[in-house]
Amino acid sequence: MRMPLDQSFVGRSYPPTEPYVVGREKIREFARAIGATDREFHDPEAARAIGYPDVIAPATFPIVLTMASSHQQIVEDPELGIDYTRVVHGDQKFAYARPIVAGDALVCVNTVEDITSRGGHDFMTTRSDVRTEAGETVVTVWAKLVQRGKEDVA
Repeated sequence: MRMPLDQSFVGRSYPPTEPYVVGREKIREFARAIGATDREFHDPEAARAIGYPDVIAPATFPIVLTMASSHQQIVEDPELGIDYTRVVHGDQKFAYARPIVAGDALVCVNTVEDITSRGGHDFMTTRSDVRTEAGETVVTVWAKLVQRGKEDVA
């Protein structure tokens, strides 16, 4: 019998991650991979012309660090009991304070924001608060993961 995800995890935050230093080439690679051709994603001079010290990252770039950190801290938490072989990605949203810039050293604080069960499936919303090492808020990222229920085998 499948046990639903533990509701007591709602509100649980994990320790801040080690800093992730955003590299110019990582931003360029990500931009090319998603087809983002805006010059400020590739050319430091174009980014400086609009007021940034280096290339800026496309809006979905935080997935690079938040997916890895929330997976390591939340999904792999043995007490929560997620069966990752049954997980699908349900939703993603971003709320920016400012763009990510090459050279930023970013830290994530991951939190389980919500867990619900419906129709035999578990829905978990995580929030990753992304800040600089100095504590400046850069972006908040929410992800919804769906753990599909197991079908009963007779």
